[in-house]
Amino acid sequence: MNSLSFIDDELVQFPSPELALADPNGLLAIGGSLHPNRLLAAYYEGIFPWFNADDPILWWSPDPRAVFIPGELYISKSLKKSLRRHPWRITINQAFSDVMAGCAQPRAKQDGTWITTTIQMAYRELHVQQRAHSVEVWLGERLVGGLYGLAVGQVFCGESMFHRHTDASKIAMLALHQHLFSHGFKLLDAQVMNPHLESLGAQSISRTEFLARLKQLRDLEVSRNCWQPGEVKLGAC
Repeated sequence: MNSLSFIDDELVQFPSPELALADPNGLLAIGGSLHPNRLLAAYYEGIFPWFNADDPILWWSPDPRAVFIPGELYISKSLKKSLRRHPWRITINQAFSDVMAGCAQPRAKQDGTWITTTIQMAYRELHVQQRAHSVEVWLGERLVGGLYGLAVGQVFCGESMFHRHTDASKIAMLALHQHLFSHGFKLLDAQVMNPHLESLGAQSISRTEFLARLKQLRDLEVSRNCWQPGEVKLGAC
């Protein structure tokens, strides 16, 4: 029977994601903290936090799940033109806090953001532990886009992206795909499908299938220097 669990600050183990509610889709548990160990335990089980500033901490595992296969991003003609038109510069793990701050800025027609100061502090700590990573997109010295997420074995769990210039978030996604593909990652978790992700080639799979893939991949290794901070070059598209 699907049910909602309440967890305290001491409990690290989560209930099975398969017990998540159908409405709202994927809500599994309430409470706890954003301690790094709890966050890592959540992603290891296919669970992630998502809540507004005035809410308690809410933990989710939706069904279906939006995923990408690294290397299978759809690249439109307009994006190819944008690649040629602008002198994009791409870096990895050079400005994690700035990327999170960019993702936290409210979108058009939004009053606020779920990426609160508390969320930012928690993921910055995971970045210090070399578990959370960012991709940055620059035009000159200006940060114009980026994304961040966590690596769990050969799975990258994408959290959020932003842009301050047309196509900058798509460039960040393209750079991430190429980076993941070249370093042996097999799955990119995009959590919840939306029209933007679908236009880039995201697939919807059942939660059961996602959890099965995660279980196969979460303990597998990738290259040791995968997330070394520095500049990366986009390959030919």
